[in-house]
Amino acid sequence: MIRRELENFLAAVRFFTRLPVPAWVGHSTAGLQAAIRWFPAVGALIGSLAALVYLLAAQVWPAQVALLLSMASSIYLTGAFHEDGLSDTVDGLGGGWDKERILAIMKDSHLGNYGAIALWLALSGKFALLAAQPAALLPAILLAGHTLSRACAASLLAALDYAREDAHSKAKPLATRLAPGPLVFALACGLLPLALLPWPQALSGLLLAALASFWLARKFQRWLGGYTGDCLGATQQIAELAFYLGVLAQWPQ
Repeated sequence: MIRRELENFLAAVRFFTRLPVPAWVGHSTAGLQAAIRWFPAVGALIGSLAALVYLLAAQVWPAQVALLLSMASSIYLTGAFHEDGLSDTVDGLGGGWDKERILAIMKDSHLGNYGAIALWLALSGKFALLAAQPAALLPAILLAGHTLSRACAASLLAALDYAREDAHSKAKPLATRLAPGPLVFALACGLLPLALLPWPQALSGLLLAALASFWLARKFQRWLGGYTGDCLGATQQIAELAFYLGVLAQWPQ
C-alpha cells in the first residue's frame, strides 16, 4: 500500500516536472490516472524548492533578485509545463470562434500574440505580487500558492469532461473523471499549507483562487464542452495569481 502510493506520487512527479524519479517507477495510463490525486503534492514539492531557493538567494542578493531566481527555479523544475498551457489556452480562446478551431489553435506549437501577452502578464504579475508580500511570509506563500493552485486545476478533472478526441494527446491519461475519494485527497493536500498563513490572508487567497477556477471552468465548458491538458495548466497559473492577489488584498473594514 505504502509502496504503491509512493509509486503514484513519483509517477506524478515524473509527469508534471523535470525531476528525476527511480527507474522502478512504472509508466502506464492506469498508473498515471491513479497518480492524479498527488498533483497538489507535486505542487508542494515545487513550492518548497522555490521557497528554499528564495531563502538561500536572499542571503547573497537583494530580495527582488532572490525572488526572480525563485521564480526561474520553479519554471525550470516544471519545464514551463503550466505556463505553456496558459499561453496555448489564451491563444485558442482568443483566436478561435468554435470548439474545433480553438482546439486546433491550442495544439499549434507556435506562440501567438494572445499567448505572449498572457505569459508576460502572468510572469510580471507574479513578480509584482510576490515582491509586495511580507518577506517573512514569502516562503509560506510560495508553498501555499503552488500547492493550492494545483488543487484548483485538479478540481476540473472532477467537474468537467475531457474535450479532445485525439488518442495521442499527452494529457489523454487525465481524461478519466476524478472520483470523490481522490478529489477529497487532492483538495486536502491543496488546503493544508494554508495553515502556515494568518487565517485572513489564507481565506482571502483561497476565495479568489476558487472564484478564478470556477470562472475558468465555466468558460471551458461553454467553449470546449470540457477541459484539455492546456486548460489544466492555465487554471493552475491563473489560480496561483489569484491566490497571491487575495493574500495581498487589504479589504475595507
